[in-house]
Amino acid sequence: MSSSQARAEMWARLSQSWDLIVVGGGITGAGILREATRAGLKALLVEQKDIAWGTSSRSSKLVHGGLRYLAQGHVLLTYHAVRERERLIREGPGLVDRLDFMLASYVGDRPSIWIFGVGLLAYDLLAGCWDHEYHGAKQFGEQVPQLDRYGLAGGFRYHDAQTDDSRLVLRVMREAVEAGGTVLTYAPATEVIQENGQVVGVRVRDAAGSGQVAECRARVVINATGVWADQLRRQVKAPPRMRPLRGSHLIFSAERLPVKEAFTLQHPIDHRVMFVFPWEGMTVVGTTDLDHDLPLDQEPSISAQEVAYLMAAVEARFPTLGITLDDIISSYSGVRPVVNSGKSDPSKETRDHVVWEENGLITVTGGKLTTFRLIARDALKAAGQRLPGFKMPKHNQPLLNRMDISGSVWERVPEEERRRLAGKYGADALALIEAAVPGELERIPGSNVLWAELRWAARSEWVVHLDDLLLRRVRLGLLVPAGAQAFLPRIRSICQAELGWDDARWQREEGDYLERWRKHYSIPEASLIPDWRVMLAQSKATWKPRAPELAAGSAPA
Repeated sequence: MSSSQARAEMWARLSQSWDLIVVGGGITGAGILREATRAGLKALLVEQKDIAWGTSSRSSKLVHGGLRYLAQGHVLLTYHAVRERERLIREGPGLVDRLDFMLASYVGDRPSIWIFGVGLLAYDLLAGCWDHEYHGAKQFGEQVPQLDRYGLAGGFRYHDAQTDDSRLVLRVMREAVEAGGTVLTYAPATEVIQENGQVVGVRVRDAAGSGQVAECRARVVINATGVWADQLRRQVKAPPRMRPLRGSHLIFSAERLPVKEAFTLQHPIDHRVMFVFPWEGMTVVGTTDLDHDLPLDQEPSISAQEVAYLMAAVEARFPTLGITLDDIISSYSGVRPVVNSGKSDPSKETRDHVVWEENGLITVTGGKLTTFRLIARDALKAAGQRLPGFKMPKHNQPLLNRMDISGSVWERVPEEERRRLAGKYGADALALIEAAVPGELERIPGSNVLWAELRWAARSEWVVHLDDLLLRRVRLGLLVPAGAQAFLPRIRSICQAELGWDDARWQREEGDYLERWRKHYSIPEASLIPDWRVMLAQSKATWKPRAPELAAGSAPA
């Protein structure tokens, strides 16, 4: 069945009564749908664009406890996050994997290495393990030879985890559908339906073709639209509460910016904590944290100032590599759903989640990727008051279905691929391998993606537009120069028939995708980007180093 036929069938079923409607197809919505199916609820999820189109495909890819949040006093948030992190590592190998971090401290950093030492001690206590160690400046520098040693005060090794965020959303979503949930993308909820002052459903428009409108009714509607939460809340006359914050990243090849583990660094200019880490065979540098004042329906892009800011960090901490703008493979920007508390510094806003009930509309927003299951359960607890006989699913059920990678089908792929495919595709991995034609179980040059993954995504993973496929299903648009333009002819030979597109549709989609990539996933013209070397020089002019003995790296207590 083609994707268009599947969508038509789904539209025909929208008018039935539902127990629960979830609006929003990011990690929070996916988590709610998954927990709702565990509870036996008849649940529908609608998303205005693609699965994980917003923040949930544009994060820093880190499944972490939030060391920075601990420093801000958010102990409970950090406790929950480190516990969920460890659970995801256990249950999602190949999708969520442990990542070693090197936390470098330089003379003049604020806070100092001493404060980080205390923070990491608390971090491990909350996680129930001892997993950090201190290295003086000499030893730290020897372990990381590409790192600038001038003013290096030492550092720590500790661990967190990382994931492919959009694949995590897809796996949770598909396991929810397997358990009885329903998902419809490119179906914005344009209006809440109210009766007697209470929300009883939503009107949904088909944004992928016909433009038809369907009325969907349920006992409970949960607004899980993240940064867009105020749009539905406004319809029930609730005051705006969101503060959209943009975080942007640069992606480099591992050959030009080689890191085997992640680095936690303070930016040399403003001392914000940022990361440099390996991901999908590349190296990612991020992130920024700025108020996002552009319309939310406009896809976010990195600004020229943000490029200079991130390049300044690379230049300062990896000076011998000679990194230039030409080394940037791609960029991406996401808008964080942060609740506004009026703080002048965006980075000081809390990242904890909230649940509001307003005229029958339940809104859940904020929070971290790592704690998506806990956020989902809190939303369902609020919904349960409107669901007679509802019982919360047991807390100890696995987040992700367990996978068995034994059997003859798995022998078609090398051992190192089995873990990755099982993690990213779950129960679909076997069908993916079986669907591959000769030559498609090989990697696409310059990436760790198999050609067969393109076929499977086009056939089975709700792809409506080409950017769904190349930016969120297999990430080639982020990993290969020029958005993988050189591979489009072969991609077309694999995917066009699976998608059911005629030649005119493919050509239109290809043109739209390349324009989108140039506008939102590349970088601005070089002439518009400020000189980050000047920025660094101006910063150094006001920098006064502390006692030189700190650079020798005596261990903090």
